[in-house]
Order: sequence, then C-alpha cells, then structure tokens
Amino acid sequence: VALVLSLFLYPPAIRVLRRWKAGQVIQTELPESHQKKAGTPTGGGALFVALGILAGFLAMIAGHAGALPATAGLLAGGLIGFADDRSKLRVGTRGIPARFKLPIQVLVALPLAALAVSQGGSHQYLLPDWQWLVYTLAVLAIVATANAVNLTDGMDGLAGGLSAIAFAALALLLPAAQAGEKAVALAMCGALAGFLVYNRYPARVFMGDTGSLAIGYALAVMAIQQGLILLLPLVALVFVLETLSVIIQVA
Repeated sequence: VALVLSLFLYPPAIRVLRRWKAGQVIQTELPESHQKKAGTPTGGGALFVALGILAGFLAMIAGHAGALPATAGLLAGGLIGFADDRSKLRVGTRGIPARFKLPIQVLVALPLAALAVSQGGSHQYLLPDWQWLVYTLAVLAIVATANAVNLTDGMDGLAGGLSAIAFAALALLLPAAQAGEKAVALAMCGALAGFLVYNRYPARVFMGDTGSLAIGYALAVMAIQQGLILLLPLVALVFVLETLSVIIQVA
C-alpha cells in the first residue's frame, strides 16, 4: 500500500516543491559528485515519512504498541528536518546553524532513547546492563545515525536505497523485532521504493533533512528497541563509510 501511494503521490509533490523553489543546498565540505546536484528539488522525504507515521498509527490502533518508538522517531526527526528545510527555503541560507541543530538533536534524542529502552531495549547485546551506559550510547547512536544518513542525501538513489535495505534488515532479519516495529519498517521500505523511482539517476527529487533525519532517528530507535545498538553500524555500514569519507576529505 505504501509503495502504491508513494508512486502516485510523488509526481504532484515534486511539482509543488518546484513551485516553492525548494532547491537542494549542498554543503561545501561534500565532494564534487554532490555539488553538481545543487538546485534539485528537496524536501521529498516528507511524503514517505508521513506514510511511515501513518503505518505506525494504524499499527498502534490495532494494538501493536511496539510501533510507538519508530513512529516517534520518524515524527521527531522529520520535524527537525522540516524546520531545517523550511529555514533554507525561507531565508535562502544553509538552514539551522550546526551550533543550534546539534543540541536540538541531542535534546530530542533523550526521550526517544528512554522510550526505546523502555520498550525492550534495556538489555543490549554484548553490553553490560549499566543503564547510564545504555542511555548514553542510545542517544549517541540516534544523533550519529541521523547525521550519517543526512550526509548521503545528494547522491542519486544512495540515501533512499540504503535506507530501504536497512529498514528491511531490521524488520526481516532480526528476531527481536515486534509486530508494530515491523509494520513501520516495511511501510518505510515500500514508501522508499516509490521514492527511489523519482530519486534514481537523474534524480528529480531529494529527501532533504526532513527525510534523512527522520530515517536516522527511526533506524537507531528500532535497533535500540531490539537491544542491538552495537549492530547498528553494520546495518548502516555504507552510511558510516560515507561519513568517514567526508571527515577524511575535510581533514
């Protein structure tokens, strides 16, 4: 269902973004392959995030409380990203300054980490049951994953494709996933597959911070909920490698 809705709704959504002149702003520290994509409509992640949130609400109505952390992660990350995308569109800048955005991300990650831990993540695989350590790593994982996904947006099909694979891995390959959590993850897979039709080369739209931060928050929260914080870098391996690549190039 999410795939079909995504396929049909993206063409009008892209037209709206073009009308709003919501062009992609590429960070100067990113490689040349990213720079040439400047001006492509961005903010397209709002649609697949909305579909994921809708799936989460429907799952919770059906009695699957395990959908709450992932749904909250999508909503929280999406709102931060939307504010950033909106700021770029409104004032023509690079959006919310990093000195403000990072603290906001950390503050929002605190209750999300607590929620994910309370929904099954109190015991993390290969970690001692020290709650201060679990909560600290959970917050770091949420913020780091969100920013790692954000750095990959700007390459045709890269962020969307990798995100769909990561959601599928968390939903289908890991036995600890709850039914509600799986519902959100699979809805995101379908919605991202529809997004990729318009994000593949040559990309007609990018997800923007609205999509990338929502994905990062949701992926991290789902891994925490399953007690698999340490597995997150493996599930999101290419995001990690892309981030390291950018750090090396900047250095």
